[in-house]
Amino acid sequence: MKIPNRIQPLVDDGLIDEVLQRLKSGKEADVYTVLCGGKIHCAKVYKEATQRSFKQAVQYQEGRKVRNTRNTRAMQKGSKFGRKQQEETWQTAEVDALFRLANAGVRVPQPHICIDGVLLMELITDDDGRVAPRLSDVRLTEENAIADFNTMIRNIVRMLCAGIVHGDLSEFNVLLDAQGPVIIDLPQAVDAAANNHAQSMFERDVNNITAYYGQFAPHLLQTRYAKEIWMLYEDGKLTPDTPLTGLFVEETHTVDVDSLMDEIIAAEDEFYARQRATKERDEE
Repeated sequence: MKIPNRIQPLVDDGLIDEVLQRLKSGKEADVYTVLCGGKIHCAKVYKEATQRSFKQAVQYQEGRKVRNTRNTRAMQKGSKFGRKQQEETWQTAEVDALFRLANAGVRVPQPHICIDGVLLMELITDDDGRVAPRLSDVRLTEENAIADFNTMIRNIVRMLCAGIVHGDLSEFNVLLDAQGPVIIDLPQAVDAAANNHAQSMFERDVNNITAYYGQFAPHLLQTRYAKEIWMLYEDGKLTPDTPLTGLFVEETHTVDVDSLMDEIIAAEDEFYARQRATKERDEE
């Protein structure tokens, strides 16, 4: 097949021997299978900002660290150089997240290298060596759905313990191989501690996964792992092996309206009493 423009330099440098086929065209990248040193790998070719349908929304960029202050200023000004740096930051975010998550024991494709907008990484396959299907394309038994859901929840916990929230997790961003689910597509991953939107993104991720598996095991729809896990995280009690219940009870406080009104009236009486006293002193 014709070699994509962004992959050609890697072929010229001998990092890629041959481009085999295009697997998919996504909202932020095209994905190909390539031959590297006799082994088949996956090459993710990021699209230019003007071609992407997934925009680099401010909430995803918040909290990302840029080591070079000159680059930071350029990105804030939106100059041509700044936009180029913004692109590189967007692309390297995924490879950085993949390395951190792989080291944390999260099931993700093993990354190899990211050069000029091309990420080379492990190709996830099934038992027959074919490309693993996306979770959205799979029908599960109730038993398998429960087992894989528990695996996903544990992987999500490991991600959060590593300080990362996926930010766009759903059945479309998970592959299924013989060992279970594998999480993919992380360019929009956010820092759990530094991003003010991290909690809402985390809850959306967990709720998306719960809704998918709940199609095959309806009782999973009653679980509240998102709030339970985040509460443990905020309290500093979350570890990769923390036991979970799937239960969460919102704290509620009953307001004594009569007592509250009494306090308001008493405060008003005290205010007016001070005003009268001040006026009487002035008149004297």
